[in-house]
Amino acid sequence: MRGKPSRVHQGVHEHAAFDIEVPPRWNGDLVMWAHGYRGDTRVLTVDEPAYGLRQRLLEQGYAWAASSYYANDYDVRAGVLSTRGLVERFAKTVGRPHRTYITGVSMGGHVTARSIEQYPGLYAAALPMCGVLGDHELFDFFLDFQLLAQDLADVPAYPIPADYATSIVPRIKERLGLTGGTDPTGELGRQFRSIVVNLGGGERPGAAAAFAYWQDFLFGLAGPDAGGTLAQEPGRVATNRGTVYRPATPVNVNASVQRVDPADPEARQTRRLTEVPSVSGKIGVPVLSLHNLGDNFVPFSMEQYYRADVAHQGRSQLLVQRAIRAAGHCEFSSAEAGAAWDDLVRWQRTGKRPAGDNVTSPATLADPAYGCRFTDASAYATGTRPLYSPCPA
Repeated sequence: MRGKPSRVHQGVHEHAAFDIEVPPRWNGDLVMWAHGYRGDTRVLTVDEPAYGLRQRLLEQGYAWAASSYYANDYDVRAGVLSTRGLVERFAKTVGRPHRTYITGVSMGGHVTARSIEQYPGLYAAALPMCGVLGDHELFDFFLDFQLLAQDLADVPAYPIPADYATSIVPRIKERLGLTGGTDPTGELGRQFRSIVVNLGGGERPGAAAAFAYWQDFLFGLAGPDAGGTLAQEPGRVATNRGTVYRPATPVNVNASVQRVDPADPEARQTRRLTEVPSVSGKIGVPVLSLHNLGDNFVPFSMEQYYRADVAHQGRSQLLVQRAIRAAGHCEFSSAEAGAAWDDLVRWQRTGKRPAGDNVTSPATLADPAYGCRFTDASAYATGTRPLYSPCPA
């Protein structure tokens, strides 16, 4: 900030580290930042708002606060509770804000979506980015990927054995003609790719390139259950019971694939705030989300599940979704994130709903120009964006 410096408060609150920053001309509003998955490290760290949002918020007069959460692993409950606790800490340290917004990335998107349901009335609006908005369905997707590959390659390997990555995956890839970074060879490999594309959101620009980009990474996610907590083994909520796979030719995988029930059915079914909680779609404030079209770590289908949940609750007018043409995970430019933030705030203050993308119509998604409306054309040469054709001027 030019001129007077912002005030910074750092410390530990309820076993979680935190950062608070207040600009010299504070407008009275607060933005909570929810970080993504940290892995299994025991070191708790704090992130500042990404994509240039920290500077944007301060220049607009917003204070921001971010928690490390009291635990790592895939612990959404820790994120929800620590972020809520920090809101109260902010009120005691700085003052009670007029409005509190929440935004986050990846697992932090899951934290964001559950937070506005867990504490109705606390947050004024939400901006989840690349978020796990489909809750348990993310882990279904990971399970589907392995079970389908095993079925099509005729290599039974579930439960996942310890030598899966070194012994079984090479056999699967050989039989399916899968080579990292290239299109699969042979009918079975192409069927596998098509099913994964459909599970990840359907035919859409860049889908084949995104499959090739992510396939080795997805194989690497599989491993035997090592025990421990649900946050350490979130795949225990996953199931493919009842999933319909398309296309079902040349192999009718719906008849042949192994069907797996959740290893922790209670965690799958409960509405309680668990480490891997459900998201109902019962929202009471404006929500604007961003998602990369080719992300197969947190696939675009998360947006479709969330859209369906919100519609089921009769809250569709409170949700706007935007597709960004990139294959990376959380690959957004400052312009894309900044525009989303500005539009969300304007919506919350004026009631005028901003524009978004249709994320459910197959014909709309299959349009070669899908995602161009909100994609930053000036960022085309960066990251995975060259996997997509340039958008029309």
